[in-house]
Amino acid sequence: MPAEELGHTFGMTSDPGLFGPTSVTWQAHDDPMMWVAGIRALYLQALHPRAVRGVTQNSDFRRDAWGRLMRTADFVGTTTYGTAEDAEKAGARVRRIHRLLSATDPDSGERYGVDEPALLLWVHCAEIDSYLHVLRRSGYPLSDAAADRYIGEHRVSARLVGLDPETVPGDRAAMEAYFENVRPELAAGAEAREVDDFLLRPPIHPLLVPARALLWRHVARLAYASLPPYAHELYGRRAPDPATVTRRLRTTGAVLRRVPARLRRQLPPKHILRAVDRLGPEARPAPQKARP
Repeated sequence: MPAEELGHTFGMTSDPGLFGPTSVTWQAHDDPMMWVAGIRALYLQALHPRAVRGVTQNSDFRRDAWGRLMRTADFVGTTTYGTAEDAEKAGARVRRIHRLLSATDPDSGERYGVDEPALLLWVHCAEIDSYLHVLRRSGYPLSDAAADRYIGEHRVSARLVGLDPETVPGDRAAMEAYFENVRPELAAGAEAREVDDFLLRPPIHPLLVPARALLWRHVARLAYASLPPYAHELYGRRAPDPATVTRRLRTTGAVLRRVPARLRRQLPPKHILRAVDRLGPEARPAPQKARP
C-alpha cells in the first residue's frame, strides 16, 4: 500500500515509513526473539570468508562489538519504524561507509570492496533468513503466506544497502534456492572461528562476568543451535537434536513474550514509541496483524 494511502488509513498525514503498520515486518520486528535471531545472523554471516573479512579487517569488532550490535539494531529499527526520509538517510549512510571499505584475500592477495553485490546479498539473506527462522520456530504466529510476504517486503531493505531488489529472493522458495547455490562458497575460516569465540565469550566488565555466564551464553548458544545443519558441520560441531532446539526456542520465546510490550518498548532507542506517536495507537505492532 502506498505511503499516502497508509497515512490516510491511520487518519494521519504523517509518513508511515517504508513498510508501514500493515506490513508483516512492522509486527514481527517488535518481537523480543529478534535479539536471538540477530546473533544467529552473525554466526551465519561469518561463514562467508569474503564477507567476514570485510568486518574483521575494517574494525576491531572485539572492542566495539556491543556498539556494532546496537548500531545494527538501530538501523533495523529506523528502517522499520522510522519515516521514509529517516530510512533513506540510514541507507545512504551505510552505502557511503561501504564504498570506502575493502578487504584483502590472504591467499590470492586480491583486494576487493565490501560493497560487492554478492557480499551484500549474503549479508542480507543471512539476516532475513535468521529473523524469519527464529521467530517462526520460537512460536511467533506467521503463516507460510505471511513468511513469503515478509521476505518480499525486505527487498526494500536490500535496496537501502545498495542491492538491486530484482536480484534479491522474494519468497521462501527463492531464499532456499539462494542458500543452496551459495553453500559451496562457505567455510569456517580463521575469521569465522574468531567470531565464534567472541560470541561465546564477549569482553565485558569483570562485575558483569556472572551475568554473561547466565544470560548471554544461554542466548548465544541458543542462537548457534538454531543454525542449519550445514553450518554446524562447517563449524566442526555436532548438530543438536532439532526437537530439543525447537523446544528451547519456544520456551525462551514464551518467557520473553511475557514481559509486557509497553515495558520492552521503553528501552532505547524507542523506535516503536515514536512511530505510534507519529501515526496513532492503531499503529501499535501486534502478532495477530501479521497476516498475508
